[in-house]
Parts: sequence; structure tokens; C-alpha cells
Amino acid sequence: MTGRNTVMGKPTPMDHESAGRISAAADRDPDSPTARSGFDERAQEAADRNEAAEED
Repeated sequence: MTGRNTVMGKPTPMDHESAGRISAAADRDPDSPTARSGFDERAQEAADRNEAAEED
């Protein structure tokens, strides 16, 4: 096994545009892991929190 250096980039906060894409994908395929896990709802909640934090 070769040693690989994994560089983690700066995390990108969830925004409403990204949450909308995730939600649309879940709506297109309700049986997808994204839809079944509720990730679309969590993404929207995170976008709402991030927007509120920016307003403060």
C-alpha cells in the first residue's frame, strides 16, 4: 500500500442553491439513498441555519 496524503479542503457551508439541487434529486428518485435518508431535509435546515448566521 502506498502512502497517500489526503488533503482536506476548507468545508463549504450548505447554501439554498445546493440544498435545492439535493431536494430536486430526492424528488426525482424517492427511492434513492438521499431521499430515504432525509438528507434533503437536513440540507435545507443547514442552509437555513447558515443564512441566519450570515444575517447576524
